[in-house]
Amino acid sequence: MKLFGSTKPRPAAHPGSSSASPAQPSVAHSVCLQCGMIAAGSSVTFCRRCGLTIGSAPRVDVALPTCPTCYASVDDDGRIPSYGQSTRRVDLVTHMFEHEQYPVGDDDHLETLRAGEMIRIGRWQAPFDLVRRYLVTGAIDGGRRRSYQHSAIVTAMSQLKRWGPEADIFGDQEEWRAARQAVTALLERYQSRASARR
Repeated sequence: MKLFGSTKPRPAAHPGSSSASPAQPSVAHSVCLQCGMIAAGSSVTFCRRCGLTIGSAPRVDVALPTCPTCYASVDDDGRIPSYGQSTRRVDLVTHMFEHEQYPVGDDDHLETLRAGEMIRIGRWQAPFDLVRRYLVTGAIDGGRRRSYQHSAIVTAMSQLKRWGPEADIFGDQEEWRAARQAVTALLERYQSRASARR
């Protein structure tokens, strides 16, 4: 698999490596912990993107990389706790490969609801990335420097986050109630795959 612009296949696990497993090669020594770039070869010692020595902890003055699947940022050491072993910490690339075994939700179903950059939930539409981030993290904002279009779905997500699915809201509208029910049904459907695999 080619990630982050790598032109070479992932290196095989080294014998005696504590993080080696048959399904997932060890790459902790060949990944830049600051930006997540895979080293182009075993003889490469510096990251071609950020110039840091491969395997070194990230600098303190840079923004750390975020997983595009679960939106988790790496810690100050450039690693994330492993899903497979709670005591093990892995680099971003290994973490992304773990999502094949530990999915965050039913992304296949979510893709069937997609219409370009939007997602259709019942009779409503909302930005796909915003809805997916909400389903995974519970956060409504799309991160820094992002704005979102207000719609019945966005209103429903904010109401669900604040008051829950069974709330009796003063001044509630039928449209909002129906949108909350649609988002709740989607959330339950999306998270059912993740809970079934764990």
